[in-house]
Amino acid sequence: MPEVSLSSIENRNTPGGAAVSRRGLLAGAGAAAVTVLGTEAAATRDAAAAAPEAAEFGPVTVRPGDLRYDNLLRGNNFRFAGRPDEIRVAGSADQVVRAVSDAVRSGRRVAVRSGGHCFENLTADPAVKMLLDLSPMNAVGYDAGRRAFAVQPGATLGQVYRALLTGWGVTIPAGSCPEVGAGGHFSGGGYGALSRRYGSVVDHLYGVEVVVVDRDGTVRTVVATREPDDPHRDLWWAHTGGGGGNFGVVTRYWLRSPGATGTDPSRLLPAAPARMVQRAVFWSWEHLTEQSLTGLLRNFGTWHERNSAPGSPYAGLYGILQPSHRAGGTVMLIAQIDADLPNADGMVTEFVSAVTAGLDLTPTLDIQRTMPWLHRMTWPGSGEPGDVLVRRYKIKAGYLRRSFTETQLAAIYRHLTNSTGGPDAGMLLVGYGGQVGAVAPEATAIAQRDVVLKAVYQTIWADEQDDAANLAWVRDFYRDVYADTGGVPVPGAVSDGSYINYADADLADPAWNTSGVPAHRLYYKDNYPRLQQVKARWDPRNVFRHALSVEPPG
Repeated sequence: MPEVSLSSIENRNTPGGAAVSRRGLLAGAGAAAVTVLGTEAAATRDAAAAAPEAAEFGPVTVRPGDLRYDNLLRGNNFRFAGRPDEIRVAGSADQVVRAVSDAVRSGRRVAVRSGGHCFENLTADPAVKMLLDLSPMNAVGYDAGRRAFAVQPGATLGQVYRALLTGWGVTIPAGSCPEVGAGGHFSGGGYGALSRRYGSVVDHLYGVEVVVVDRDGTVRTVVATREPDDPHRDLWWAHTGGGGGNFGVVTRYWLRSPGATGTDPSRLLPAAPARMVQRAVFWSWEHLTEQSLTGLLRNFGTWHERNSAPGSPYAGLYGILQPSHRAGGTVMLIAQIDADLPNADGMVTEFVSAVTAGLDLTPTLDIQRTMPWLHRMTWPGSGEPGDVLVRRYKIKAGYLRRSFTETQLAAIYRHLTNSTGGPDAGMLLVGYGGQVGAVAPEATAIAQRDVVLKAVYQTIWADEQDDAANLAWVRDFYRDVYADTGGVPVPGAVSDGSYINYADADLADPAWNTSGVPAHRLYYKDNYPRLQQVKARWDPRNVFRHALSVEPPG
């Protein structure tokens, strides 16, 4: 996820009096010799081999009436909380096998959760009777036997970044919210501030370990890699953007960049930046007109159209434009770049100038900081005491191959200035493209490889009594922006469907999707039939399913 943690500017007010929001949801097992990072970095393979292994966690079974049940029940979005018969907390692949075997044998629906940041009720569906919690499976280390970094699904992105940097000085181009779990983020094709430079996370995915269910109900663990002669390669491919909860339970990922050679771990993934430049510019809605707001959006899109080809000198620059609803008070522009790239400061200046060109705008706050990269990526951008009260949200999204049309820009302005939006409602445009576009659409399950932006429409609120009003606002907003294509971002000259990690059940609802284009086409385009074939082979009983899951063929 592309969340922006504004560690250096949270808790401050703009000179114009508009408070900077602190609640922007998106702003703010393997082979031999696995070197695992715990409280200290294991410096060598031999040191790791000599160290005692940690005791295996679990399994733990929690049922209603147990004081732990409600504590473990909810994910990040408080709109959703199922009532499963049990929550099974697993600490190893073997424990996952036993849990899934129990669910299959008893005929109970099972859902899998790692970090719990699902935007919809895919794991909280009332039909789910066993919630499989993988959060204790959070090891990150180097697997010398596979020459790849092993990451368990319960590891958060913050843990992954810290472990990879501390042990080997490397990183992956994943999201900026440190509390998101690797499990769902990776399998859905995660991206973040380094993706324009290094591609999607799954472009560095070497292999997966997956617990699957055979046609006869046998539950087993399978390892699948990207090796051309791997008989299980199709299962690896399905996890390069096919989304979680579709084919089995991932219990381990292995990461190594394509073309990386040798046995030196520090050369097998991209080098982590030492420092990150971040510039944040804020404008008060008090001084914005339709011309200036749509001008910012248009310029932001145009810059990305011109500077998002693979190999672009600007591929290292990551930008986010976040206009809140007028009730929120501000519009924010963020630019981030590796501070040690040539002319990093100059590129940031050029970017801000391009986005504001031709507009008579005076910022209420304009600050730039250079900070250690790890601090930037692991700062807890949410979690303040008040945030626990604001955990209800609805997110919708769409890919953009080019800037919004003039009709769409007018719709955006209407909904950001109407009387029904709240202070924590708004949208984001998130920079994409660059090295992402160097990979063919069929090479991974991510079909959208020539897009330049991701658009996110969001509303966040505190009380259940406000559900209907907030849902109506964001749904109407989205439908109006895509009015010419049936209320959804149908692939075409401007739009290119949506991103499965920003799950939106409305896309499968004919009340909100009147385009005649099914949700699976919006998410996977021409890759969907191949995903269905993987589903038929590896989950023939359709054990793993949810409201947006890949359906068996036929």
